[in-house]
Amino acid sequence: MSEKKKILLLTTGGTIASLPGGEGLEPQRSDVMERELEQLRTYYDITVQDVMCLDSSNIRPEEWQFIARHIFEHRAGYDGIVVSHGTDTMAYTASAVTFMLPDIDVPVVFTGSQLPLADMLSDGPDNLRTAFAMAAAGHPGVFLAFDRKVMLGCRAVKVRASGFSAFESVNARYAAQVSNLGLVVDPEVLPRRSGEARLRTDISREVFLLKLTPGLNPAVFDMLGAMGYKGIVIEAFGLGGISFLNKGLRGIRRCIEDGVSIVVTTQCLYDSSDLRVYQVGNKMLELGVIQGRDMTSEAAMTKLMWAIGQGMEPEAISTLFTQNLAGEITA
Repeated sequence: MSEKKKILLLTTGGTIASLPGGEGLEPQRSDVMERELEQLRTYYDITVQDVMCLDSSNIRPEEWQFIARHIFEHRAGYDGIVVSHGTDTMAYTASAVTFMLPDIDVPVVFTGSQLPLADMLSDGPDNLRTAFAMAAAGHPGVFLAFDRKVMLGCRAVKVRASGFSAFESVNARYAAQVSNLGLVVDPEVLPRRSGEARLRTDISREVFLLKLTPGLNPAVFDMLGAMGYKGIVIEAFGLGGISFLNKGLRGIRRCIEDGVSIVVTTQCLYDSSDLRVYQVGNKMLELGVIQGRDMTSEAAMTKLMWAIGQGMEPEAISTLFTQNLAGEITA
C-alpha cells in the first residue's frame, strides 16, 4: 500500500464552511468541515490550518498577501496545498496568488462551494475531493477546482451566482477534469516552471477597473489621475472599442504622460482584445495603451497591481504584459 500524500488544507471561511446565523450564512472555522475531512483522511494525510474566517467579499489585497505568504512559508513537507475560499472573489485571490508565487514548486488548489457543507445537498464534498486529487497529483502551479473541473487560477472566472458550475476557464482549456478514468490532467495547460520558487507579495492597491459604457464622461480619467491611481484596466467593447475620441484620448494621454499604466481588455468573456483592428484602437496604441489580449479582467487587474507593486516603470509593465508568466495569456 502506497504512502498517503501529505496535503495542507488552509481555510479562509466562505460558504463551504458557513452555518446559518441570525442574519444569514456566517463563515465558521474548519470544525464544520470535519465530517468530510474524516472521509478524505482515508486517502490523504491531512493537516488543517485556519488562516482566516471571512466572507470572500471581505477578502482584500492584504488577505491575498497573507495567504500567499502562508502558502510559501508552510509548503515544506507537503505534497500539495488546498485553500478553501468563498466563491465571490476566489478568482481574484487565485489570480493574485499566482503572480505572488512565481515558479511555486507544489500544487496550490483553491476551492469552495455554492452550498455549505452542512447542507445535505452541498456541492462542497465533490469540490474538495477534486481539489485534493489535484493537490496530490504532483503538478506545481496555482489552480482552482470546481464542479469536477480544474483550471488555472489566472484563467478562472465566476460565471454563475447559484449554479454548481460556478466557474469557467476563460480562453484556456481545463488543466484537469474528473471522469470515469479519474482525474485526467491536460499536461499542455500546466504552467511551466523556469526557476526556483519565490515569494513576491508587494502589490499596489492604486489600480482601478473601469467598465466602459456608451456615453461615459471621459473626464473620469482626469479624476482617476487626480486620485492617485497608478494603473487603470479598461473593459472596452468588443475587440477593444472605445466610445470616444478627442476628449477621451486627451484624458488617456494625460494619464499616460503622468506615468499611469492603462491596460485595455474586452467586456466579451471569450476571445481577445485587439486594438489594431479599428482606428480608435490604433490611436490608443500610439498613446502607449497596453493590450490585455485574452486575459480575464481578474488576471489583468491583479497582474497590473502586482507589477506596480514590484516597482516596475510603465515601460517595463508594458513589456511584462506581452509575457506569459503562468498561463494568463495565450502566447
